Amino acid sequence: MNEICRSAAEALAYVSAVPPSQGASMLGVPFEKLELVRIGFVGVGGRGLGLLQEMLAVPGARITAVCDIAENRMQMAVEKVTAGGQPAPVMEADWRALCQRSDVDLVYICSPWQVHVEQAVRAMECGKHAAVEVPAATTIAECWRLVDTSERTRRHCVMLENCCYGYPELLALNLVRKGRLGTITHGEAAYIHDLRSLLLATSSEGLWRRHGHQTRNGNLYPTHGLGPVAWYMDIHHGDRFARLVSMSSLSTALQEYRDAKLPADDPRRRESYRCGDMNTSLIQTANGRTIMLQHDVVTPRPYSRGNLIQGSKGTFNDYPPRVFFDGQEGAHDWATCDAIKAEYEHPLWKEHGEQAIKLGGHGGMDYITNFRLIETFRKGLVPDITVYDAAAWSAAGPLSDISVAWDNLPLPFPDFTRGNWHDITTAPLMA
Repeated sequence: MNEICRSAAEALAYVSAVPPSQGASMLGVPFEKLELVRIGFVGVGGRGLGLLQEMLAVPGARITAVCDIAENRMQMAVEKVTAGGQPAPVMEADWRALCQRSDVDLVYICSPWQVHVEQAVRAMECGKHAAVEVPAATTIAECWRLVDTSERTRRHCVMLENCCYGYPELLALNLVRKGRLGTITHGEAAYIHDLRSLLLATSSEGLWRRHGHQTRNGNLYPTHGLGPVAWYMDIHHGDRFARLVSMSSLSTALQEYRDAKLPADDPRRRESYRCGDMNTSLIQTANGRTIMLQHDVVTPRPYSRGNLIQGSKGTFNDYPPRVFFDGQEGAHDWATCDAIKAEYEHPLWKEHGEQAIKLGGHGGMDYITNFRLIETFRKGLVPDITVYDAAAWSAAGPLSDISVAWDNLPLPFPDFTRGNWHDITTAPLMA
């Protein structure tokens, strides 16, 4: 990890530094209104091809170009686009060339994490808006680079955090927005997902995703859980992340799994994994709220993104979705969400849920993500997830690395808005 400084004092100075602004804030800046959004896909492997398929069903979206290092993947993408009734997109072997195309308004980046920033920056510098998969960046310096480029070029950089658009997440958001949970005080977010077989695979994400376990020790994938909780707490719309402290458990589960599954002469048996099996970070916001953020992708346990939000009048808790309200029957018993769905189901799911579930991507959230992004273009709205969100939600990862490296050092959380977070009070997706 290239941001582990030579001393704790240097680490504190590093994360506290605010580079000079290169342009005005992008908070509150809408997309230019476009009836037809022309999209270039960079990366059409497993994830990119799935999102491309979902995008074909979104009104007002036209896929004009695709790029991948594998020509057969580009050809598969072209076939999907034409089968979906659109003209064949151009195949670009070089993603830089795709960013320069005059028939692209939005560059959709579905490549490995390590190149997200380089590709998003290039897209914005070529006058395109960028939509980038998660995490948007893996270092604090990269987070600032995204912010500075967006402000300088006046182009948006949206992170494709599909979990913000899940059915339970948007139901919980409505509970918060309509005051059912009272004054919000605490949230819990996580990415708990047994990925041991994927991490050790010899294809797809196995070719690059394991690298972080060898070189880092912290939260490698913070945004799936953190994004929805940030929305519940109006982060960058009257509040912000203010400080973080993190610690990791020992690292053992991936090694034990590997040694039990792979032959003794497999070169992967010689790898050393630094990342603790469980990383737990605590975040406090400027307004005094707290968040517990966890990451574990190597332990045999059920999937969870945490997704808990509590306030003075009640709590929503996911996996499975359930609620507890002040005064309800059963002093220690959760209630299902069945009785509140009619009142608190989000309009995006009421209107588009059937189509979303039919297409199937991650339970429908992929379609809702794509639909809403294109809708913000077509209506000339401010994007739901701004470059400041992309930077802050992603920054929890490298901050956890630095905190762990210096004996669980409490760190100030960079203010990527440069103080503008308290001026924007209109939050995304007000229902």
